[in-house]
Amino acid sequence: MRYSGFRNLEDGEFLPSPGINIIYGDNAQGKTNLVEALWLFTGGKSFRGAKDSELVRFERDKAVLTLDFNAQNRRQQAEISILGRRSAVLGGIKLPSATALAGVFGAVVFSPAHLTLIEGGPEERRRFIDMAYCQLRPGYMKILSDFNRALAQRNALLRRAGERNGRMPMGDLLDTWDEKLAHSGAQVCTARAAYIRKLTGPVSEVYDGIANRTESMTVHYDSFADQDVESFSNIPELSKLLLTLLRETRETDFSAGYTTVGPHRDNLVVCIDGLDARKYGSQGQKRSAVLALKLAEAAVLRRVTGESPVALLDDVVSELDVHRQDYILNHLGGWQVFLTCCDPAAVQRMTGGSAFCMKKGFLKEG
Repeated sequence: MRYSGFRNLEDGEFLPSPGINIIYGDNAQGKTNLVEALWLFTGGKSFRGAKDSELVRFERDKAVLTLDFNAQNRRQQAEISILGRRSAVLGGIKLPSATALAGVFGAVVFSPAHLTLIEGGPEERRRFIDMAYCQLRPGYMKILSDFNRALAQRNALLRRAGERNGRMPMGDLLDTWDEKLAHSGAQVCTARAAYIRKLTGPVSEVYDGIANRTESMTVHYDSFADQDVESFSNIPELSKLLLTLLRETRETDFSAGYTTVGPHRDNLVVCIDGLDARKYGSQGQKRSAVLALKLAEAAVLRRVTGESPVALLDDVVSELDVHRQDYILNHLGGWQVFLTCCDPAAVQRMTGGSAFCMKKGFLKEG
């Protein structure tokens, strides 16, 4: 990867190993910036929540990233330019937007901010499922967009009705958005359930390795439907159920001013030894659970697409015991991994791969 004008990184080139790559150095030197640059080639926004304009080095007008990679059985090159907003070129052809890179370059990312996957509310875990599934099926982005639009429109009508203290004039419009929400919501729910079925086995296997089989981790989908939503394979049937629920709860929704039932309130429940990790997990268990989710995401992506995604692990080894660190450093065969850390001692426990030192935006091997 070549980079110029990006964050605090001095213009340069990164030639990683095909296996484990450790980028170490003190805090605020640019380690995470390097990982962030790689992540942008998935078509996603900054995993740190930064605006595009914040990715350009302070004294520069523009940032350019270029990546050579193997995908779809051939060598490919992508370029991202950031001038106010991101734009992208793939194989010499300008893409309609940077998000069009989705599904081309596969990657999963873990950073300390992702601890909210366990510690945060259900919206964090729904976002994890949705973004992971978008890499498997880029067309899911449109389904999700249709659902979010229908939900926003329905909520706007509910608020407007409350402000006017009048409900009947909204009836026909609500019927229309109920139908749209039920149709797209059924597709969202079915996609999430399908993804969680794929995730269940890998996440259990990965956590077994991280925890040295001393603990077990399970995940399940807590749906808006009282029955097991994973049993649904018929989208019209699920759509009909959601439509019925929307109409049954309409009075409640008028009072609340928002839609109280639907996939936007579903949850991915993560358990360690049968207990809710969010409520009862230690910090180490929560970190390990997030890491297991991310590595299982990579395993599913590889299984479905036939290609191995890269794993971007930012500050993973802190707060993990020696065994868990050892698993990360030496038991991820077959994947290209980029791992950042402050303590160079972690490098000494690595068998194989490459190490790079980051200092004041300069990267050097060794």
